[in-house]
Formats: sequence, structure tokens, C-alpha cells
Amino acid sequence: MQPRPDSVGARADCTRDEVGVVGASRDNPDFVGAGVAPPRGAGGFFSDKKSLRCERSGLACLCSREVHCSRKREIRTFMNKRLPGASVTLERQLAARFRELLSTVQGFGEWEVSANPAAFRRVFDLQAVGRSPLGPRLEFWVECKAEPRPVNFPYVILERRFQEEKLSLVRVPVLAAPTIGPRMAEVCWEHGWSWFDLAGNCRLSAPGLLYLERQGCKAAHWRSKPEANLGTPEAARVLRAILFPERAGSFWTQRALQSRCRPGVSLGLVNKVLRHLREEKYVEEDEQGNYQVTDALGLLNAWKNAMRSSQPRPIRVFSFKRPTEISKAVQGVSPQGEVQVAFAAFSAAERQAPAVRQPKCWLMTAADKVEEVKAALEAREVDSGENIVLLVPTDDGPFYNAELREGDLPCTHPVQTYLDVSQLAGRGDEAAEALLNQVMKPAWKARGML
Repeated sequence: MQPRPDSVGARADCTRDEVGVVGASRDNPDFVGAGVAPPRGAGGFFSDKKSLRCERSGLACLCSREVHCSRKREIRTFMNKRLPGASVTLERQLAARFRELLSTVQGFGEWEVSANPAAFRRVFDLQAVGRSPLGPRLEFWVECKAEPRPVNFPYVILERRFQEEKLSLVRVPVLAAPTIGPRMAEVCWEHGWSWFDLAGNCRLSAPGLLYLERQGCKAAHWRSKPEANLGTPEAARVLRAILFPERAGSFWTQRALQSRCRPGVSLGLVNKVLRHLREEKYVEEDEQGNYQVTDALGLLNAWKNAMRSSQPRPIRVFSFKRPTEISKAVQGVSPQGEVQVAFAAFSAAERQAPAVRQPKCWLMTAADKVEEVKAALEAREVDSGENIVLLVPTDDGPFYNAELREGDLPCTHPVQTYLDVSQLAGRGDEAAEALLNQVMKPAWKARGML
């Protein structure tokens, strides 16, 4: 017996602790692509309401129900929960937008866009059918979501059928939503899905038959705020502990990650950040509750974009000291065993991955050491014509795991250097790219993160 849609609180033995999609049985005629393996955590249907035994069908379903499995020793509690699917009104709006987009494609004639008539166990919400001028019938199977999340992304591959050695049918999975952000679009493309939103942004592809891409249309619909703001100094402490290659590439618990963060953070913040990263598919969680980075480059870019509004405060000063004298002048500012002044931005990048030279000296300087550094350099603040820039962070996080250099000032860690220099004009992107290719990518690759 299948559980009612509103049934809750049933219990089952389970070996996974992640979201699974409730699918249909193998003999369901509405299933897509026989033989397509489901993602980890995707399931079949529950045949017994009391035990809720998950029957794996070997197929992935696109229905809008998910199973939440919470950890409690060897027994897990399941609760059916309605995903943020699409209302009838939203489906109509998305259908109208899809017709408009497809009408711009030359050579296909009139497209037929219709709703899936199935009352339940729907594999797709909308279907668009057209005939390619090359002969094959082209079908877009559209999954409509009010608020899609990368972690809930369904896994169905493009299906092609041949008749007498000729291509006769191509089915393309499509995700549709009021708004689709860059991360969701990236995940769609990685898994061979097309997508479009109500604003008219889209990327529709049937290899060899059709390609339509449109971006830059302003979103007209509200999106919920992310669970964690990666641009805050507190979240940055967690991200440094995750992304620094020296300590990355392995699985870790939330408490182990908390112990790495400098300055310290609460376990609640670690949980909040990891939950957000898991939803965005930057990290994954195993059966024991351990986490590992799965998309280091994607996470680095997300962090870089989020921290644009929380950059270290620059103080521009002028000193008559030559570049070779600056390091010696400020070496005694940091207490023994601590780093509170370090080469940063272009100055650090020049030492870690030489690619760009520029005349200014960049120093990451703790807020309570600014006056001492200015005195050591015999420098004064100026509005223009500076030859030294002091970058003052909101906390000591940017000094975490700084590179110590014999007889010289330390440099900020390459990841921190990358973040800082990528925000600067004047060939900052070029210096950041050199750091990424010469230092960070090889380190991540050596630890299996790429």
C-alpha cells in the first residue's frame, strides 16, 4: 500500500541521511529514459506505509515529493514534504513564456505547448513539441518549480530514439522557474538540462538541432534570501577552513570544521553555512554526517562574488622608504608568534605567482596596528599619489594560515590573496588568474578536489 500524500511520522531503517525523491515503479509508463541511474538518495515508491521500505527502481523520477531523513542512531524518521512546486497559474505563465521563446527559433514552424494531463506521478509539467527541418521530432519535457534548489536537482538525461538508423525523436529535459540564478543554471548545464525563467533568460539546447541562449533580462520576481550570507566575515572564517588546500580534500564533521576556524565561530554558524553549501551542491554529506568539498572552483567564485561588499578598508599612505626597506621597517610590529602585518593583494601575488608587477606596496594590517605601521614607515595618509596601501580587515581572518617567508614579511594565504586581488582594478583579474592556475588548482588537484 502506498502512503497517503499527507502521511507523516512513519519510521524506517535507512542507511542514508539525505533527501530522496519519491519515484514511481519501473513499470510506470510515464518514466523517462529506462536505465538511467538515480542520484544518491533518489528512491522508488514506498510499498508499505508502516515500514516505508524504499524500493529502488533504477530510474530517476521528476515528481515534486521528497523524503527528509533525519539522523537518530540506526533508525531514521521520514516525513513527506511538499516541494515548492509550481501552481497552475505559474505553469500557465511559464507555458506562455516558453511559447514566446520557441517562436523566435527559425525553421520549426508552430510549436505545440501543452500541460501534462496526468493527475499524479507526473514526469513533467509541460511538453513542447516541434518538428525539426532536419526531420526528427523534438520534445521539450519541462519541469516547473516555484523555487528550485541545486540539491534537489533531478537527474534525467537527454533521450534520443532512432528508426531505421535515422534519428526520429529527441527529448530534452528543461527546468522552468520564475527566477533561475547563475548557480542553478550552471547545475542544469552540467547535467545536460536546458532551462528558462519568466524573465526570458534561457539556455535551450538540442545538440545538432537547436540552440537558444538569452541572458541579461532583469528578474521580475522575488527570490528568497539564501540561508547563509557568504559575504560576512564570520562565514569567511568557515570558508577559509574549507577551501585552504592544506586542510581540504578530506571528509570532516561540523565540529572538526569548527575547530579549524580562526577566529572561532559557533557550531550553529558552521551548520548554517554547510547547509547552504549543500543546497547549492558545493559540498556533499556522507552517511556518517561527514562533509567534503565537491566543487572547489564554484565555491571560490561564489565566495568572491559574495564578498564584494565586505572588502578590507583601504588606507592610502605615502612614505619615502624604498620597497626593499618597507618589509624591514614593519617586521617588528607583529607580536612574537602572531601575524598582524603581511604582504597582500598585488604584493603577495607577485611573490606567490609572479605575473603582474605594479609600483605600490600592499599590506594587510590589523586595525589596532595601523598607527604603529604608519609610524614605522614614517608615512602619512594622502588622497592621491600613494605608494603604500594598508588593507584593514574587520577581523583577523585574512591572516589565517599566512605564508611565512624567511627574512621577509609573511604573505596572506594564496586563497586570501586571490580574493583580495580579484576585487582590484588595474590587472587584478590577471594576477588572480595566475594564482589560480599556478598555485591553487595544482594544490586542489593533488588532494582530489578537482
